[in-house]
Amino acid sequence: MTNVRQQKVASLLQQALSEVFRQDWQHPAGPALLTISEVRMSPDLSIARIYLSLFKVSDPAAYLDQIKEHQSEIRMLLGRRIRNRVRRIPELQFVLDKTLDHVFHLEELFKQIKKS
Repeated sequence: MTNVRQQKVASLLQQALSEVFRQDWQHPAGPALLTISEVRMSPDLSIARIYLSLFKVSDPAAYLDQIKEHQSEIRMLLGRRIRNRVRRIPELQFVLDKTLDHVFHLEELFKQIKKS
C-alpha cells in the first residue's frame, strides 16, 4: 500500500524521467519508442522501480540491459531536473513492463475462441 507522499514522488519521477529520455539522454542502440508506464517508490523513498514499455525494438531485454549500464548517467540527469524538489535522488531500478504483451496475448486468445 502506498501513501500520498510515495505517489507524489513517483509521479514527479515519471514526468522527469520521461523528459530525460525524450530530451537529454540518447540511447547508444538508437531511437526507440520508450514509455514509462509506472513508477513505484519504496516506503523510505530511496528506491524507485521504473516500469518501461518498449516499442520498435528488436530485442527489448538487450535494450533494457544497456539502459541499466547507463543507470548512473540517467540518475545524474534526473537529479539535475528534480534536485530542488526532493531531498535525495532515489536509486533507479528499471524493469520491463509485460502488461501490453499480456493484453495482446489475451486478445489473440479471444480471437481464437471467437473463430471456434
